[in-house]
Amino acid sequence: MQGTSVTHRVLLAASLAALAACASETTKQGTAAPQVGATGGDSAAVASTATASTATASGGDVAASATPVDSAAATTSPTTTSPTTTTGADSAIKVVPFGIPGRKKVDLSSAASAVRLGLSKEPTWPKGPTPLPGALLPGHRIVAYYGNPHSKKMGVIGEYPEQQMLSMLDRTVAEWRAADPSVQTIPAIHLVAVVAQGAPGPDGGWRRRESPEMIERTYNWAKSRKGLLFVDIQGGHSTLQAELPLLLKYLERPDVHLGIDPEFYMHHAKEGVRPSVKVGQMLASDVNYVIQTLDKLVADKKLPPKILIVHRFRRDMVPDAESIRPTPRVQVVMDMDGWGPPWLKYDSYRDYIVTHPVQFTGFKLFYHNDTKAGDALLTPKEVLQLRPRPLYIQYQ
Repeated sequence: MQGTSVTHRVLLAASLAALAACASETTKQGTAAPQVGATGGDSAAVASTATASTATASGGDVAASATPVDSAAATTSPTTTSPTTTTGADSAIKVVPFGIPGRKKVDLSSAASAVRLGLSKEPTWPKGPTPLPGALLPGHRIVAYYGNPHSKKMGVIGEYPEQQMLSMLDRTVAEWRAADPSVQTIPAIHLVAVVAQGAPGPDGGWRRRESPEMIERTYNWAKSRKGLLFVDIQGGHSTLQAELPLLLKYLERPDVHLGIDPEFYMHHAKEGVRPSVKVGQMLASDVNYVIQTLDKLVADKKLPPKILIVHRFRRDMVPDAESIRPTPRVQVVMDMDGWGPPWLKYDSYRDYIVTHPVQFTGFKLFYHNDTKAGDALLTPKEVLQLRPRPLYIQYQ
């Protein structure tokens, strides 16, 4: 990521202030509330949004299983402490985030805290390897629709008929292009190609592999928009070593990229733990295996660099994220995958993405779960105030 001088950051913060429509200068003390992990989609409700100390059921994606998955038992992650103020020259940065009319004071306060930390970290944010020719990041932003066509609960690409969904994607991409014309916006379809299940199945893997026909169908959706396809792995009790090789024939295509989901990766859990009952975990060694596999594929097939999306909404989902090692051939995006009210999404971005820098950042928006308590969905301009600015945006 590009470094930024203190003067530039002050000017940047001032420009945010000029855009303020309903902002209030606030300072939020303390740390983000611990999040309670549960199944995503529509299966878990926000307990309360009255105060910033109330935890929310924050999960990424619902596993589309042949055997229904019950509502998950609560598992609480340790509270992550992160700074909300800066010292020295950075203490002069006054961030006044803007929001749409009706945003709560706590939402604006959390936004200010996240932006302030991001601005303070930008000069030292790891630049990572120099992008190779053909690399999409950081010169592009990807706006993806997520899910699996077999499930209306997993995300937007299964919830709506094909043409309606693609028209929605067109409008969403246009909104992002208008909000930030400084980078080229690319549409994408993000298919969960290995789907965590509520039953072990014949081989005890607790996952279902999507059919080649469905993968080709969603690839054609992406091609129809001159976009990208992401194939995503919810491993269940299988392993990345078992699942990734089966997807390499698709990843040989220059416009197909990969996502991996620690929430539903139960390889490090006790045998027989059902996905979504306990939030799963990947270690940096797991992610680095994927990076090295993709790196070899790119080198062997002379492909442009691949993008790897790693979903995260709790620290313990990738407890040693700083040990992830991107390569020139594999660009890594840590995607803030939690749902809830705006304040919690800002806090999660600050605590689990900005506080643990890897390379590039992403942000996920849930059409239903983010709005359950009556909050309006975050707009592109509200997300773009974050630093670093997310370059991967996903809608479920």
